[in-house]
Amino acid sequence: MKIAISGKGGVGKTTFAAFLARALARRGRRVIAIDADPDANLASALGYMGKVVPISSMKELIQERTGSGRGAMGSFFKLNPRVDDLPGRFSVDVEGIRFMVLGGVETGGGGCFCPESALLRTLLGSLILAKNETVVLDMDAGLEHLGRGTARAVDHMVVVTEPGRRSVETAMNTRRLAAHLGMSRIWALGNKLRTDKDRSFLEEALTDFRILGFLPFTEQIIRADMYGLPPFRTDPTTLALVDDMLNSLETSAAS
Repeated sequence: MKIAISGKGGVGKTTFAAFLARALARRGRRVIAIDADPDANLASALGYMGKVVPISSMKELIQERTGSGRGAMGSFFKLNPRVDDLPGRFSVDVEGIRFMVLGGVETGGGGCFCPESALLRTLLGSLILAKNETVVLDMDAGLEHLGRGTARAVDHMVVVTEPGRRSVETAMNTRRLAAHLGMSRIWALGNKLRTDKDRSFLEEALTDFRILGFLPFTEQIIRADMYGLPPFRTDPTTLALVDDMLNSLETSAAS
């Protein structure tokens, strides 16, 4: 499966991505977890304390593969640079999960098709379209690295949402963008629930979504963040809930 995870900043999407990657690895899947959020912190959520350099910041690599300097707007560059060797060179193993960071396009041309975005989109397309692993993408709400062809190859988009009007508005906007890109299986995940009213609020607000499930607010996850531990180490109950959600994803992908 290829699973993209999005949502408003702070809703817990990176934490959910870490739980999901660990649940998949426990099932014996070959997993590659990709941090495609410019505010990258999936590494620590997986339990990796080392430094992983984002592909987008590798100036010499971008110049070599695209034939253009970093941020060289208005110049010629390769639209389909070679990327097949990059996952092996720039990923790290985190307890059986391969992990790499894409990074964001930080030039003044952010949002335009520049050499950096050409490399990142080609790399992401290769990982989604060509690789045989289960791919977990931790995206930002803008889905900046996904093109139409890549998005259509994603099996599931999970939009993480917490009880709150702004979070729901972001979820709605993300759903519209994902549908525009050609994604057909778009789910909502209710996160950080404290009361039954929280659940009722999200159920009423997210009627246009297929609901993947709900996860409670837990002190164990807060404790994991405080002590620099992956959340699935301190909260096995949530890990079990996410593992159950995999059944729905796998059943839907097979249909």
